[in-house]
Amino acid sequence: MSTENTIERVKCLIIGSGPAGYTAAIYAARANLSPVLYTGLQMGGQLTTTTEVENFPGYPEGVTGPVMMEDMRRQAERFGTDIRFGIVTKVDFSGHPHKITLDGEQTIEANAVIIATGATARYLGLPSEEQFRGAGVSACATCDGFFYRGKEVAVVGGGDTACEEALYLAGLCRKVYLIVRKNYLRASKVMQQRVLAAPNIEVLFEHNTVELFGSEMGLEGARLVYRKGEADEAFKEIRVDGFFLAIGHVPNTGVFKEFIRLDAEGYIVTEGTSTRTNVPGVFAAGDVMDPVYRQGITSAGSGCKAAIDAERYLAGL
Repeated sequence: MSTENTIERVKCLIIGSGPAGYTAAIYAARANLSPVLYTGLQMGGQLTTTTEVENFPGYPEGVTGPVMMEDMRRQAERFGTDIRFGIVTKVDFSGHPHKITLDGEQTIEANAVIIATGATARYLGLPSEEQFRGAGVSACATCDGFFYRGKEVAVVGGGDTACEEALYLAGLCRKVYLIVRKNYLRASKVMQQRVLAAPNIEVLFEHNTVELFGSEMGLEGARLVYRKGEADEAFKEIRVDGFFLAIGHVPNTGVFKEFIRLDAEGYIVTEGTSTRTNVPGVFAAGDVMDPVYRQGITSAGSGCKAAIDAERYLAGL
């Protein structure tokens, strides 16, 4: 089959299916842009790994992340968004229309592209961490916490995400260690209070993980260092069956870096308060361009902006 036969032409292509991608799809579809959305590996994005979402407007009693993302997906489809499962493996933004390759084989040409690929959890980079990934090491407590019911686990991090993961696990596990690099929690006051009040959460301030250990059967524990490099430096060993990372995220921008301007951490740089990138007709929304707020509601808002920016761009062609 020739390459020409595999090329599909669309008006507006959206890459990613979190709050930013789905909101962009809702607005783009209502503007008759006939958007095609590719979900990426994690349909629904990071919020599908969140249990209770209490701070998204419109859900006074709260809602689970998966239910909220399913609501958004259905709303996008209601207005005519073509939602497909697929992963972008290559882009060519050197000319117009923009060329996007899906799963290494199918090519799509798009007049406008909205990048909403989000961010991926950051790991410590320990060799032993790789050894036990999927066998005790996880970056998603709500995904894997069920497997550690009644056991002892550890969470690494000191922000809201780490505290939320620790509290979730505290409802399942016998004991939760919260390993915090600094001598304080960065989380919001309400999250700090909840963690410190939980009887089965032990916060280990000023500790760093040195190594994980176990057997072929899985993780058995972690070796920590207290006040590394200080006069009172001390080593500690904790026995845990699960080790959860909650230390930040890396923006999913690798496939775009040849053409799209990124900041030092890899986040997409947009023009002023708009969602425009350095490439005409390519826009960015959500966590992929937001290292500051990274909330579902701000992602949704930027998805709205991206669709409006794309609509105005297409109208001017």
